[in-house]
Amino acid sequence: MTEEEKIFAGQLFCPGHPELKALKLRSHNLCALYNRLFEDEEEAREALLKKIVGSLGEGARMQGPIFFHYGSHTSIGKAFFANYNLTVQDDGRVTIGDHCDFGPNVTIVTPVHPMLPKERELMRGPDGKPVRLCYAKPVTIGNNVWLGANVVVCGGVTIGDGCVIGAGSVVVKDIPPMSFAAGNPCRVIRPITQEDSMANFPEIAAGNTPL
Repeated sequence: MTEEEKIFAGQLFCPGHPELKALKLRSHNLCALYNRLFEDEEEAREALLKKIVGSLGEGARMQGPIFFHYGSHTSIGKAFFANYNLTVQDDGRVTIGDHCDFGPNVTIVTPVHPMLPKERELMRGPDGKPVRLCYAKPVTIGNNVWLGANVVVCGGVTIGDGCVIGAGSVVVKDIPPMSFAAGNPCRVIRPITQEDSMANFPEIAAGNTPL
């Protein structure tokens, strides 16, 4: 089993293995190139995004700067928008659905380190040699999800379709579809219903109406 296969199997792996270091270096360099481009260099930015992530839906846009750890472990749906400073530490797989919007400084982290300090430093590998290890848990974000500014999504979490996650939240458990959730740790505040329609707030809607 390769080190990358160990990641996807949820097993301890060596992040310093040459195989994984090469994947990360490629992504880091491509992200650095993306972050040097001007905002109106749209074609060049899109071309780089398609090289960075595993799959990218039509109409996806990222304000930048961006940082993807592997890039190839992330799949993003159509009409995605991320504001400034998106960080995706995608050791484990990250799946983002269609029509999602991320506020500034959103972070997705999949790696998990051993709790005991000695084990974080080194463990003994199957060959008997000391090695630094960690493992990873995937993240799945459904369709039509809005993550507010400074949201952190931790490994092993699934956020259901239609959710809104309040600014500054740290999401450590699954969030069911059509929920407004917030806090640290993030918890469901209430369901999102038709009462939340802008049609019910004419002073804010200012003549605009739902489609």
